[in-house]
Amino acid sequence: MSETQNLESVKKAFTLQSKIFDEYEEQNDILKWMRSVTREHILHHLKKNDKVLELNAGTGMDAVFLAQNGFKVHAVDISEGMLEKLRLKVEKLNLKDIISSELLSFTELDKIQGGPFDYIFSNFGGLNCVSDLRIVTKHFKKVLNQRSKVTLVIMPPICLWEIALIFRGKLKTATRRLHKEGVIANIEGVKFETSYHSISDVVKAMGHDFKLIETQGLASISPPPYMINFPKRYPELYRKLTGLDKKLSHVFPFNRWADHFIVTFGYSPK
Repeated sequence: MSETQNLESVKKAFTLQSKIFDEYEEQNDILKWMRSVTREHILHHLKKNDKVLELNAGTGMDAVFLAQNGFKVHAVDISEGMLEKLRLKVEKLNLKDIISSELLSFTELDKIQGGPFDYIFSNFGGLNCVSDLRIVTKHFKKVLNQRSKVTLVIMPPICLWEIALIFRGKLKTATRRLHKEGVIANIEGVKFETSYHSISDVVKAMGHDFKLIETQGLASISPPPYMINFPKRYPELYRKLTGLDKKLSHVFPFNRWADHFIVTFGYSPK
């Protein structure tokens, strides 16, 4: 399947999922915790008056959060359904002057409106929908101001919780991220290819004009989001595991062996 065909399937899948996307996260304590950690990370790097370009913005959860914290956001997504949910939030919260949106793939940032930007942000593995990150990152320099930053949240090839499933006889799930050719994901009955990227993959894709500033693991010690009932069944244990996560999230190997990792780069063209 070509990248174009794959992204068409991604578009269809997430448009269907947009109907339940917000409700699912509201019920998922793990996802809510992961999003809070990511937001803390980006707020640490954002500067006052930064203009943010959010890729694969979904229903606008992070766009609204950033706008309510004083940042202008241009949110792009490939899914009409996701962007419609975002627009409804913008209208309801009266954020039209702070949040703009555009139906656009992150592979077509050369066509984007409203630039240049001071910060690029992509959350929760949207970029895992492409096998070659360079088809996205090659556009970054065209849309960024100098001395800007980029934060990407990506699923890596090694997740300790998934590897541990081998002891429960779930060999396929335990080893799925290790397949270099990627795996087939299924969302709302629509199948598409998902690829897992290491930090070295991301660094290579970003190129020499981007310097890696910070690497942080996200759910290294605590369970991944699909174990949705874990916090409810073991609340005290979950609290301790997320506490360990925060302490170890910047320490090797926990800053790269996780459900996701967060990487932030500084853009300083030579």
